[in-house]
Amino acid sequence: MEKLLMDLEHCYGIKKLKEELDFRKTSAIAIYAPNGAMKSSLAKTFQDVAAGEQSGDRIFKDRANKRVIADEKGAPLAPQSVMVVLPYEEVFGHNEKTSTLLVNSKLREEYERLNTGFEEAKQRLIAALKEHTRSKKDLEHEISSAFTQDGNQFYRALLRVQDELLKQKTAPFSSVKYDVIFDDKVLTMLDDKNVKASIDNYIKQYNQLIAKSTYFKKGTFTYYNASEIAKTLADNGFFRAKHSINLNSGAKLEITNEKELKELVEKEKEAISNDPELRKKFAAVEKLIQKNVNVRQFETYLSDNEELLPHLSNMPAFKEEVWKSYLFTFLDLYKDVVAKFQAAEKRREEIESAAAKERTQWAEVIEIFNDRFFVPFKLVPKNFTEVVLGQEPILSVGFTFEDGADTASVEHADLLATLSTGEKKALYILNIIFDIRVRQQMGQETLMVVDDVADSFDYKNKYAIIQYLKDVAEDQHFQQVILTHNFDFFRTIKSRFVGYGNCLMVSRNSSGITLSKAAGIDNIFVNDWKAHFFDDPKKRIASVPFMRNLIEFTKGDQDTEYLKLTSLLHWKADTANIAEVDLDSIYHGLFGAALAPAGDRSAPVLTGIYTAADSCLGAPDGANFENKIVLAVAIRLKAEQFMAAKIGDDAFLATIAQNQTAKLLGRYRKQFGTDPSLRVLDKVVLMTPENIHLNAFMYEPILDMSDEHLRKLYGDVSALT
Repeated sequence: MEKLLMDLEHCYGIKKLKEELDFRKTSAIAIYAPNGAMKSSLAKTFQDVAAGEQSGDRIFKDRANKRVIADEKGAPLAPQSVMVVLPYEEVFGHNEKTSTLLVNSKLREEYERLNTGFEEAKQRLIAALKEHTRSKKDLEHEISSAFTQDGNQFYRALLRVQDELLKQKTAPFSSVKYDVIFDDKVLTMLDDKNVKASIDNYIKQYNQLIAKSTYFKKGTFTYYNASEIAKTLADNGFFRAKHSINLNSGAKLEITNEKELKELVEKEKEAISNDPELRKKFAAVEKLIQKNVNVRQFETYLSDNEELLPHLSNMPAFKEEVWKSYLFTFLDLYKDVVAKFQAAEKRREEIESAAAKERTQWAEVIEIFNDRFFVPFKLVPKNFTEVVLGQEPILSVGFTFEDGADTASVEHADLLATLSTGEKKALYILNIIFDIRVRQQMGQETLMVVDDVADSFDYKNKYAIIQYLKDVAEDQHFQQVILTHNFDFFRTIKSRFVGYGNCLMVSRNSSGITLSKAAGIDNIFVNDWKAHFFDDPKKRIASVPFMRNLIEFTKGDQDTEYLKLTSLLHWKADTANIAEVDLDSIYHGLFGAALAPAGDRSAPVLTGIYTAADSCLGAPDGANFENKIVLAVAIRLKAEQFMAAKIGDDAFLATIAQNQTAKLLGRYRKQFGTDPSLRVLDKVVLMTPENIHLNAFMYEPILDMSDEHLRKLYGDVSALT
């Protein structure tokens, strides 16, 4: 963007602003706006552009709004191309976008490819298990919690049972209806002490019967084993090949076909299951189960699958066995998941190690902050590796608080409660640096509108911010509009990187706001007023305090010329008699010969002061350095002249050596009590000193006060006299 075109009407108090900012020879433009001029309103307007929202007037909402912010071709600025930096937002923080500063795309892509390989295998296994079990539960969680203490350790769970599954020969519980048996209400019911006791009684009787069985043996040769053997032998043509098996029942019993084996198993099974005592104990279990209306489905299922009852006394162990049966059913899919996971494990560890050593732009942001800003804490990234690899979206930042040789880790909330406002602002700057660095990494063309971001900082951190803004100005993708009402900040950025020609000042009048080239940023007396002492009445009067200071520094405050200039700043016995030629003489004595002044040199300087003040009344709001000094001088002289005349004590006036305005006001108040004029005179004491005594040539107080107030006060004081 070569130029920024602004055409605004009724945007948050900006009545009208139509200006063009030229970026062809610069990347940063600074705008000084006195308090109340437009700075925050302009920043808010650009915020709306960045957010893609409409602007308007907060108070007069029915006023027709106009907002054109475009480049030199008239193309509106895209929201993503505008970044607004406000003075301070405590809640502002980094987000997923700023955490992309951590990404090493090569490492992350390889890491994601590793994950993709075994993740796809996992999904095939889960899909098969889902179809087989018809379960509505989260099977990853169920498998993980079955084999580990954590519901989020799926792969560790698979590895834990790897050896057992590979040794397993059958899947005795593959047909178990998982959601029926492991329903939450069923599990709660089975945990009831009465139900447990009944199940234990059943199991005790069952085990006694098994022990007496001719063919079955607990844990070795059960109903299920015998049925599976019969089926397997038949499926593999064992009996068709004229083979037979012998069962040891004390006497030799030869089985020559599948039917004989099945009949024998069923007969033995019925002998056990129909045992009167066992039936009695099963009925007791059923009775307790039937009391719970929520587990009727389980009761029905258990009646048809009574052989599961002995396993219900230890549900965690039974759950493991059920899952091992399911997994055994899909053993090839299980092996594929485990193989892919183990194959990727070593490389994953290598990548994670490389990621932990990675130095990213995010780390550079932290380093910039720790090195440049003066705060009692250091930043430490916590989950650096996880964010680099995309396992977690946002970096967690730790804070190490430092107090001399002692250090302590603190959480963000505790840190904010401990820090001063300035230190909190420094932490806010960190988040701004994050956002800027993301834009730099993306190559995002950005107009950065900076709204007094250094306001209220101590000087060390203020200069750190200025240096960082200078660094940003050197980035080819960034252009800056720096708004401030702090003149010292304005002057500093001018000298550090913006340049005089790119500094503007705001003027405001009844019709709107205008921007003009800055003046008086450097030594305004040497560079401007001194040269125009004889041709600009306002600059002539504005020079008086400087000249007086120079004489004080070089000759002392008892020098006759110092006293004469004092009589032009305070009402004295000789004030009305000091002529323009007298002021010319003092100037020549300080600075040597100059061009011959024009006009009547015998005229009183006091007349020139009041005439110059009158000419200030129609000026627009703005920096107006000389206007403010002239108005302040005229206000004080008129106020003191008024009070001295009313008091009528020349001897008292002659004794005042310092703080004359305040001492006159004290005497005036004592003599005239609640005179209405005191309201105006109080304002004179409050407002004029800082505008005359220029704070060792820094004159910042002049700038931060609108001359609108001085114009109003000048009118009020003039009315008194």
